[in-house]
Amino acid sequence: MEVCFCILLTVALFFQPWSVYLKEYFHFSDLLRTCNSCHVLIYRDNLMCCYSNVPQTSLSRPPWPELPAFDPEEEERRHQAVVQKVNGLIEKGECGRLFAVVHFASRQWKVTDEDLILIENHIDAACGDRIRMEKVLLVGGNDFTLVGKPLLSRDLVQVHATVIEKTESWPMVHMRFWKRHRFQRKRIIIQPQTVLRINTIDVSPKLL
Repeated sequence: MEVCFCILLTVALFFQPWSVYLKEYFHFSDLLRTCNSCHVLIYRDNLMCCYSNVPQTSLSRPPWPELPAFDPEEEERRHQAVVQKVNGLIEKGECGRLFAVVHFASRQWKVTDEDLILIENHIDAACGDRIRMEKVLLVGGNDFTLVGKPLLSRDLVQVHATVIEKTESWPMVHMRFWKRHRFQRKRIIIQPQTVLRINTIDVSPKLL
Protein backbone atom coordinates (compact mmCIF):
# COMPACT_ATOMS: atom_id res chain seq x y z
CA MET A 1 0.00 0.00 0.00
CA GLU A 2 2.79 2.46 0.92
CA VAL A 3 4.78 1.66 -2.27
CA CYS A 4 1.72 2.18 -4.47
CA PHE A 5 0.94 5.43 -2.72
CA CYS A 6 4.49 6.73 -3.25
CA ILE A 7 4.21 5.95 -6.98
CA LEU A 8 0.88 7.74 -7.19
CA LEU A 9 2.27 10.71 -5.27
CA THR A 10 5.20 10.98 -7.72
CA VAL A 11 2.87 10.94 -10.71
CA ALA A 12 0.62 13.50 -9.00
CA LEU A 13 3.38 16.09 -9.24
CA PHE A 14 2.91 16.12 -13.04
CA PHE A 15 -0.73 15.23 -13.60
CA GLN A 16 -3.71 17.08 -12.20
CA PRO A 17 -6.24 14.17 -12.38
CA TRP A 18 -4.09 11.94 -10.13
CA SER A 19 -3.98 14.61 -7.41
CA VAL A 20 -7.75 14.91 -7.53
CA TYR A 21 -7.99 11.11 -7.21
CA LEU A 22 -5.71 11.10 -4.15
CA LYS A 23 -7.73 13.86 -2.56
CA GLU A 24 -10.90 11.85 -2.97
CA TYR A 25 -9.19 8.59 -1.86
CA PHE A 26 -8.01 9.95 1.49
CA HIS A 27 -10.93 11.26 3.48
CA PHE A 28 -10.67 14.59 5.23
CA SER A 29 -11.16 12.94 8.64
CA ASP A 30 -8.13 10.72 7.99
CA LEU A 31 -6.05 13.78 7.14
CA LEU A 32 -6.98 15.46 10.41
CA ARG A 33 -6.00 12.35 12.33
CA THR A 34 -2.66 11.67 10.64
CA CYS A 35 -1.23 15.01 9.53
CA ASN A 36 0.55 15.50 12.86
CA SER A 37 2.84 12.53 12.27
CA CYS A 38 3.31 12.57 8.49
CA HIS A 39 4.45 14.81 5.66
CA VAL A 40 1.96 17.22 4.08
CA LEU A 41 2.20 18.19 0.42
CA ILE A 42 0.16 20.97 -1.20
CA TYR A 43 0.12 20.82 -4.99
CA ARG A 44 -2.20 23.08 -7.03
CA ASP A 45 -4.52 23.72 -4.08
CA ASN A 46 -4.80 19.97 -3.40
CA LEU A 47 -3.89 18.68 0.06
CA MET A 48 -2.17 15.27 -0.08
CA CYS A 49 -0.77 13.35 2.87
CA CYS A 50 2.22 10.98 2.74
CA TYR A 51 2.12 8.43 5.54
CA SER A 52 5.35 7.71 7.42
CA ASN A 53 6.60 4.57 9.13
CA VAL A 54 7.04 6.31 12.52
CA PRO A 55 4.87 4.53 15.13
CA GLN A 56 2.49 6.48 17.29
CA THR A 57 4.55 6.84 20.48
CA SER A 58 5.02 9.49 23.13
CA LEU A 59 7.99 10.85 21.19
CA SER A 60 6.31 11.22 17.80
CA ARG A 61 3.05 12.47 19.35
CA PRO A 62 3.47 13.64 22.98
CA PRO A 63 0.46 13.05 25.25
CA TRP A 64 0.63 16.51 26.86
CA PRO A 65 -1.11 19.49 25.25
CA GLU A 66 0.72 22.34 23.61
CA LEU A 67 1.95 25.02 26.00
CA PRO A 68 0.45 28.48 25.66
CA ALA A 69 2.54 31.43 24.62
CA PHE A 70 4.68 33.05 27.33
CA ASP A 71 3.08 36.16 28.80
CA PRO A 72 5.45 38.31 30.92
CA GLU A 73 2.62 40.23 32.61
CA GLU A 74 0.80 37.04 33.61
CA GLU A 75 4.05 35.53 34.92
CA GLU A 76 4.79 38.65 36.97
CA ARG A 77 1.29 38.61 38.43
CA ARG A 78 1.67 34.96 39.49
CA HIS A 79 5.09 35.72 40.98
CA GLN A 80 3.75 38.56 43.09
CA ALA A 81 0.85 36.39 44.31
CA VAL A 82 3.25 33.64 45.45
CA VAL A 83 5.56 36.16 47.16
CA GLN A 84 2.67 37.74 49.08
CA LYS A 85 1.41 34.33 50.18
CA VAL A 86 4.84 33.23 51.45
CA ASN A 87 5.41 36.55 53.26
CA GLY A 88 2.00 36.17 54.92
CA LEU A 89 2.84 32.66 56.13
CA ILE A 90 6.16 33.87 57.57
CA GLU A 91 4.56 36.84 59.37
CA LYS A 92 1.83 34.67 60.91
CA GLY A 93 4.33 32.00 61.96
CA GLU A 94 2.53 29.24 60.04
CA CYS A 95 5.66 27.87 58.40
CA GLY A 96 5.82 24.72 60.47
CA ARG A 97 9.20 23.28 61.39
CA LEU A 98 11.80 24.97 59.22
CA PHE A 99 14.79 23.18 57.72
CA ALA A 100 17.84 24.59 55.97
CA VAL A 101 20.80 23.47 53.87
CA VAL A 102 23.98 25.25 55.00
CA HIS A 103 27.54 25.20 53.74
CA PHE A 104 29.97 24.89 56.64
CA ALA A 105 33.48 23.43 56.93
CA SER A 106 33.64 22.56 53.20
CA ARG A 107 30.49 20.46 53.40
CA GLN A 108 26.74 20.88 53.02
CA TRP A 109 24.45 20.01 55.91
CA LYS A 110 20.68 19.67 56.02
CA VAL A 111 19.72 20.86 59.50
CA THR A 112 16.69 21.76 61.57
CA ASP A 113 16.15 22.94 65.13
CA GLU A 114 17.99 21.04 67.89
CA ASP A 115 20.08 19.01 65.43
CA LEU A 116 23.62 17.90 66.29
CA ILE A 117 26.27 17.90 63.57
CA LEU A 118 29.80 16.52 63.83
CA ILE A 119 32.48 18.49 61.95
CA GLU A 120 35.81 16.84 61.18
CA ASN A 121 37.79 19.95 62.09
CA HIS A 122 38.38 22.52 64.79
CA ILE A 123 36.86 25.99 64.46
CA ASP A 124 37.93 29.27 65.99
CA ALA A 125 35.33 29.21 68.77
CA ALA A 126 35.38 27.93 72.30
CA CYS A 127 32.88 25.54 73.85
CA GLY A 128 29.65 27.35 74.64
CA ASP A 129 30.12 30.07 72.04
CA ARG A 130 27.23 30.94 69.77
CA ILE A 131 28.00 31.18 66.05
CA ARG A 132 26.01 32.02 62.93
CA MET A 133 26.10 30.00 59.72
CA GLU A 134 25.98 32.61 56.98
CA LYS A 135 26.16 30.40 53.88
CA VAL A 136 22.55 29.21 53.60
CA LEU A 137 21.72 27.53 50.29
CA LEU A 138 18.10 26.58 50.95
CA VAL A 139 15.39 26.98 53.56
CA GLY A 140 11.91 25.50 53.61
CA GLY A 141 8.82 24.77 55.62
CA ASN A 142 5.54 22.90 55.22
CA ASP A 143 4.19 24.91 52.26
CA PHE A 144 7.18 26.64 50.66
CA THR A 145 10.89 26.31 49.88
CA LEU A 146 13.31 29.17 49.19
CA VAL A 147 16.31 28.30 47.01
CA GLY A 148 19.37 30.56 46.73
CA LYS A 149 21.35 31.38 43.59
CA PRO A 150 23.58 30.02 45.06
CA LEU A 151 23.10 31.61 48.52
CA LEU A 152 20.18 33.25 50.23
CA SER A 153 20.44 36.80 51.53
CA ARG A 154 21.88 37.29 55.02
CA ASP A 155 18.91 39.50 55.93
CA LEU A 156 16.42 36.86 54.82
CA VAL A 157 17.62 33.74 56.68
CA GLN A 158 19.60 33.36 59.90
CA VAL A 159 20.87 30.02 61.22
CA HIS A 160 22.43 30.05 64.70
CA ALA A 161 24.38 27.25 66.37
CA THR A 162 26.26 26.61 69.62
CA VAL A 163 29.60 24.83 70.04
CA ILE A 164 28.90 21.85 72.30
CA GLU A 165 32.16 19.92 72.31
CA LYS A 166 35.67 19.98 70.83
CA THR A 167 37.34 16.61 70.85
CA GLU A 168 39.33 14.16 68.76
CA SER A 169 38.33 11.05 66.86
CA TRP A 170 39.30 7.49 67.67
CA PRO A 171 42.80 6.55 66.45
CA MET A 172 42.75 5.12 62.93
CA VAL A 173 45.67 2.96 61.82
CA HIS A 174 46.88 3.33 58.25
CA MET A 175 49.11 0.37 57.36
CA ARG A 176 51.18 -0.13 54.22
CA PHE A 177 52.81 -3.49 53.58
CA TRP A 178 54.60 -4.99 50.57
CA LYS A 179 55.10 -8.70 50.76
CA ARG A 180 58.54 -10.11 49.95
CA HIS A 181 60.06 -6.61 50.08
CA ARG A 182 60.51 -6.18 53.85
CA PHE A 183 58.55 -2.97 53.65
CA GLN A 184 55.87 -1.85 56.09
CA ARG A 185 54.74 1.54 57.32
CA LYS A 186 52.20 2.29 60.02
CA ARG A 187 50.60 5.66 60.56
CA ILE A 188 48.08 6.55 63.26
CA ILE A 189 45.54 9.21 62.24
CA ILE A 190 43.66 11.27 64.83
CA GLN A 191 41.18 13.78 63.40
CA PRO A 192 40.01 16.83 65.39
CA GLN A 193 36.25 17.05 65.77
CA THR A 194 33.72 19.72 66.75
CA VAL A 195 30.10 19.11 67.74
CA LEU A 196 27.55 21.84 66.99
CA ARG A 197 23.93 22.14 68.04
CA ILE A 198 21.55 24.06 65.76
CA ASN A 199 19.60 26.51 67.92
CA THR A 200 17.24 28.40 65.64
CA ILE A 201 16.40 28.92 61.98
CA ASP A 202 14.77 32.32 61.45
CA VAL A 203 13.23 33.60 58.22
CA SER A 204 12.32 37.28 57.78
CA PRO A 205 9.23 38.27 55.73
CA LYS A 206 11.38 40.25 53.29
CA LEU A 207 10.92 38.09 50.23
CA LEU A 208 10.83 40.27 47.11
